[in-house]
Amino acid sequence: MNFKNRYLALIALLLGGLTLTPILAAAGNPATAMTREAQQAITPDEALAMLKGGNQRFLDGKMVNRDYVAQVKQTSRGQFPFASIVSCLDSRVPPAIVFDRGVGDLFVARVAGNFVNDDTLGSLEFASKLAGSKLIVVMGHTECGAVKGACDGAQLGLLTATLANINPAVNAVQGDYKPRSSKNPDFVQAVAEKNVHLTMQKLRDRSIVLREMIDSGEIGLVGAMYDVTTGQVTFYD
Repeated sequence: MNFKNRYLALIALLLGGLTLTPILAAAGNPATAMTREAQQAITPDEALAMLKGGNQRFLDGKMVNRDYVAQVKQTSRGQFPFASIVSCLDSRVPPAIVFDRGVGDLFVARVAGNFVNDDTLGSLEFASKLAGSKLIVVMGHTECGAVKGACDGAQLGLLTATLANINPAVNAVQGDYKPRSSKNPDFVQAVAEKNVHLTMQKLRDRSIVLREMIDSGEIGLVGAMYDVTTGQVTFYD
């Protein structure tokens, strides 16, 4: 694909408009799911651009009118997602919706507090190394109940151990925050952002497979924060 065609194809991906090439039909045609050829043609930077474009469509109320039933049929024999999202369990943060993507577009790992453990990392290794996903996004969000619970040292059954995964972020936040609890929204947000950064670092430290893919440019890794009051996703390295 020459530069001009690749540029036009990227515009189609961002806008979710009409298909410009057979390879990229899946990304542009609302009734068509992602294909192996389309997935392989996408770079990590283009995958990020597609997510940004989808979130902008979501914010503008111009989401693509997809035929989900048709996409279910098209993905019945295989899936070729272009990105993987590590997100919180929170019902207000549905990744496929806020990024305006269809069936078969995204791998999504969700847990209260959007942290990673070995099970999640193994799943991301499958998504990236074996299934061809080009980007990993660790996405936190504002007003996170799990983060608030960790800030308060909440104790409740198995949830206690779950929230302990966020404690490193609570302890790592510096500054004169008073109080250092869920009653301080600035502290809660600082912990939520720190948790995303530490999760990204843990991903690199714990998974040799993913680290090598990131360092070689095979896949990308970015952090993100979803605002539950506006629906906007802010990305950062």
